[in-house]
Amino acid sequence: MQKNKWRIKACLLGLMDVFLLVIAYGISLLARFDFQLSHIDAKYMAGFGYLLPVFIVLTVAVFWYFRLYHSIWEFASVSELYRLGKAWLILQFLVLMVYFVSDMTMPRTFLFLGTFLAFVFTTALRFSYRTLRMLLIMRESGGRDTERVMVIGAGAAGKVIIHEYMTSAKLQTKVCCVIDDDQGKVGRYIDGVPIIGGRGSIVRAVGEYDISKIVVALPGAPTQQRREIINSCSETDCKVQTVPGIYQLVDGEVSVSKLRDVQIEDLLGRDQIDVSMEEIKGFLLDKVILVTGGGGSIGSELCRQIADCHPRQLIIFDIYENNAYSIQQELLRHYGDKGSLVTLIGSVRDERRLESVFAQYKPDLVFHAAAHKHVPLMEESPDEAIKNNVFGTYNVARMAAKYGTARFVLISTDKAVNPTNIMGASKRLCEMVIQMMARKSEKTEFVATRFGNVLGSNGSVIPLFKKQIQEGGPVTITDKRIIRYFMTIPEAVSLVLQAACYAHGGEIFILDMGEPVKIDDMARKLIRLSGYVPDVDIPVVYTGLRPGEKLFEEMLMDEEGLQETPNHLIKIGQPIDFDDDEFLTTLQKLDEACHQEVSDIKEIVASVVETYKPDLGERH
Repeated sequence: MQKNKWRIKACLLGLMDVFLLVIAYGISLLARFDFQLSHIDAKYMAGFGYLLPVFIVLTVAVFWYFRLYHSIWEFASVSELYRLGKAWLILQFLVLMVYFVSDMTMPRTFLFLGTFLAFVFTTALRFSYRTLRMLLIMRESGGRDTERVMVIGAGAAGKVIIHEYMTSAKLQTKVCCVIDDDQGKVGRYIDGVPIIGGRGSIVRAVGEYDISKIVVALPGAPTQQRREIINSCSETDCKVQTVPGIYQLVDGEVSVSKLRDVQIEDLLGRDQIDVSMEEIKGFLLDKVILVTGGGGSIGSELCRQIADCHPRQLIIFDIYENNAYSIQQELLRHYGDKGSLVTLIGSVRDERRLESVFAQYKPDLVFHAAAHKHVPLMEESPDEAIKNNVFGTYNVARMAAKYGTARFVLISTDKAVNPTNIMGASKRLCEMVIQMMARKSEKTEFVATRFGNVLGSNGSVIPLFKKQIQEGGPVTITDKRIIRYFMTIPEAVSLVLQAACYAHGGEIFILDMGEPVKIDDMARKLIRLSGYVPDVDIPVVYTGLRPGEKLFEEMLMDEEGLQETPNHLIKIGQPIDFDDDEFLTTLQKLDEACHQEVSDIKEIVASVVETYKPDLGERH
């Protein structure tokens, strides 16, 4: 049906071209004789009747060759004009050849003026369709624009976005101005839209042009530049969107429908983290790799990046079947059978299940990401934090040692440093388990990686803020002074994989999280980037620190020193000595206590983790 519709349109356009050619060459002949038909000699009328059909056939054939009947003329632009120009240059040459070969005598006005008018008429026909369509769009919208848009970036992506806004019947939008730092472009136009200045003009132009939405069309710009521009946009009350990345632009996927809201990652972004992918791929290639908690935020990203390195076998192990199924299907879509993907359901607390998995698959590498991590919930269920985090880690570590796993990597957290909550204390115990196992094991290298908050992970603050903004507020913050370290999930995972390459056993790798971020500032910027005004459209409410929550997280304990690695973003904290036999005895007592649901479990943990202060709700 669609194909037939296109053919009908092409035939109609061809008939209109024929009509316009008759008019053009007819006018040119009449013009030679002062528009007096009676003054035209019979031989010229004969020549007109002979040459015009030939010119028509040539024109339609050349237009078809240049695909001028295949274009969507509602989106006609410079490329169509360029093809029309080339077609008419060739036609002028062919017309002259036919004229000389035919030995017909015709006025030169007929040839040159006729060809020129035919070019003008056929070009006007095609571009008038676009003009008429734009007038109809304006009429349908009642001349009112629901959105007034500023586009930042006068490059290829910006041009695509502006063109689509200008030609779409479904978008009641007016692009009012363009911002670009290239001073050579300032004062010029894209589809009639002025380029008015660089990034310093953003705030002024928003008021001057009454802008309601800003589109950042800079897919290939350095991260620091994008961050500075988006920070400027956050000073306005405009909704801010951005185009996809540079690879989507190359693939031709940039369009208004692909625009996404600016995310807090765009504000907190850093320059691309430098990791040695060749080293990582060489390390993971042809290995059997087990990821516990493989369906979670960190675990699933570990699976993605590991799968891309072509291991011999990737084993996803998770208690939550929906998450495991989701990452399994994603990897199957991307890699098919590559990597021999295995997805298993089970708990790290189940020793028999772990024994079965290790006995069957004998993994070369284990990335242990399974853990309870929600701070307030664990404060209410401290026994579960100990059972799952501490003894789950111990169970997996013992199986790794028993079945000859070459390397075991624990995913830890900055909350393990001087912890004020049971979740952080449990993760510090996990680190101690790893250090103890590293000293006891001859075959397996046990290491831990420690980093702060990851943007967008399950239970993190960013998805909560977005949901609260969508619901109209309020946005809730525990304390106006609270700050955190942030990193994107892919960044954190790539550094975890790099750290795994450096491991020799017993290390705690500490990932450089950059500068800490004030949560209150982050929330307010997110509100503004969503097109709202904080405390006017969306209220911001301070609820007070939750049990066990710190104002400031730390990455390093006082007793730990730092050692450099080949990657400046990865440091090694020196192990803290403790007596392994005494620690094992305490673990046994802790195991009994948490299964008996005793009331003083936090005090028992504090006796082992000396830096844990369960009654301290605020640390500076």
